[in-house]
Amino acid sequence: MIEAHADIATFEQALAELEVIVRELEDGQTELEASLARYQRGVGLLKRCYAQLCDAEQRILTITGVDEDGRPITHPFEHTATADTQARIRNRKQPD
Repeated sequence: MIEAHADIATFEQALAELEVIVRELEDGQTELEASLARYQRGVGLLKRCYAQLCDAEQRILTITGVDEDGRPITHPFEHTATADTQARIRNRKQPD
């Protein structure tokens, strides 16, 4: 199992630990206090993963055309969302 207090270096490591936590919580064999601590850790990891995905999205390049030599012309992707992260998460959880 991945150490709960280890510094997670990559998105993949954070996601792997989050998957372990979800399995532990779904199993239902963990005591209440331990479950709450694991849940809290999972929320932190989820926020970190979401932030890393948003950062990756910012780094994506979009193609705006081609130059005279046929090479693609690119510019950095500009994120223009006006809603905060929590509002977007709440909206996804609401039933249709």
